[in-house]
Amino acid sequence: MRRVLRIFPLYFFVLISGLFYYNYFLDLIGISFETNYNLVELLTLYIFFLPNVASNLYHPGGALEVLWSIGIEEQFYLFIAPLFLFLNKRYLIPFFSIFTVGYFLLIATNIFPFLSDFDFFYFYFSAGGVASILDIKYGLGKRFNQISKFLILILFIVFFTTDLIQFSIESYNHLFGLILFPLLVLTISNNPIFVIKSKIVNYLGKISYGIYMYHAFAINFIGFLALKMNSKFNISTAAMMVVSFVLVFLTTIAAAHLSFKFFEQKFIRLKKHFR
Repeated sequence: MRRVLRIFPLYFFVLISGLFYYNYFLDLIGISFETNYNLVELLTLYIFFLPNVASNLYHPGGALEVLWSIGIEEQFYLFIAPLFLFLNKRYLIPFFSIFTVGYFLLIATNIFPFLSDFDFFYFYFSAGGVASILDIKYGLGKRFNQISKFLILILFIVFFTTDLIQFSIESYNHLFGLILFPLLVLTISNNPIFVIKSKIVNYLGKISYGIYMYHAFAINFIGFLALKMNSKFNISTAAMMVVSFVLVFLTTIAAAHLSFKFFEQKFIRLKKHFR
């Protein structure tokens, strides 16, 4: 229930807003956007937390396609949570380890192509589960020294911001991430190399769910406006890029702040009833 109260309200709000945005609002302001889906079919997929399938089949627009990762997170929760009713705690590490390796091999060998086509990458979640249980039971995260933590952090930055660590076979990229991401979480949650104490940055962390959910709206809307402005005024590409970037940044932060303050917090306060 605590996860439901944090995730579901904004998920469905963005879903409704996205459908309104692409099907009605853009048309009202004179921007054409072609939709190629049956609304009932699309809604059904999103309501039952299959946005990754919907995004692949229909490409309904960036503001809706961003929900794909929330979908696979919820699918994993719905699959894993009932297991804890039946699975003995002593078997958690073996089960999740076997699940992670076995599921990754299913993706890597492409026996069932739809798993990778629709981004059913559950092995990232289960790998994180293995790392967290090992940390709780055996203090795995405390075994890393500062040098290894620094190297893990550098690897993560290079992997995400450059092409220096990129493999021609996609499954190798997944394998690298599968190992790197849990290690990263362990290093930044156990005596991290540095701690950010800025109130502004910490607040951005607090509203980060909204930042993720609204950034595609901002990119999409500002992008459409930039195209409109560019067709009417002779603005240099460099100037347009700078203005667009600043507007996207400010719009995203503003939307996430307002959403957190006036919408999300109403549900977050209810979490105290489900400790």
